[in-house]
Amino acid sequence: MTDRALTSHERNAGVPWDASYHHGLPPWDTGQPQPAIVRLAAENAFHGTVLDAGCGSGENALHIAARGLSVLGIDVAETAVAQAKDKAVARGIEAEFAVADAFRLADLGRTFDTILDCGLFHACDDQERRTYAASLADVTKPGAAVYILCFRPADGAGPHPVPREELEAPFADGWRLARIREDRIVAQFAPEGAPAWLATFERR
Repeated sequence: MTDRALTSHERNAGVPWDASYHHGLPPWDTGQPQPAIVRLAAENAFHGTVLDAGCGSGENALHIAARGLSVLGIDVAETAVAQAKDKAVARGIEAEFAVADAFRLADLGRTFDTILDCGLFHACDDQERRTYAASLADVTKPGAAVYILCFRPADGAGPHPVPREELEAPFADGWRLARIREDRIVAQFAPEGAPAWLATFERR
């Protein structure tokens, strides 16, 4: 994508998100869906049309789609999206993947009943989080659910841990915090999982 502004993470790192996928798996990609997302799926948390915002190489989206749900995974990293498409074909799973900007979801021209964010929110700065919450509102109707899995402050925390108040703040208007619990994010640098929040926000 050439018509978007660089994110705070890209500016700080000095390279675009896509570069993370040029030399094997990036540190956050284990080649498997996140255990927390597998549990959510088993609880039938995902329903209707599903958006995976910041889908990476598609493992979470593919796991959800394999359960028969309509899933669109988006990411700004073209290489990651291409990998996700290849996986869908190889596994015979019907899932849609596209290069798109999570801060401009209205450009998709559609709405969703359930949205998953696994590891995107904690990579945003404060202003981006507010922009992102507004973008999510653009593609959801009352009753829609957003699930956010992000690093939380604790011993062994991953990069960019988010205090609970900073997680809730962007969703103060137009959303209800339906549930929040402590969980873990598995990564190559944390095979046993780093401390995380798993939060559910419902659109008012």
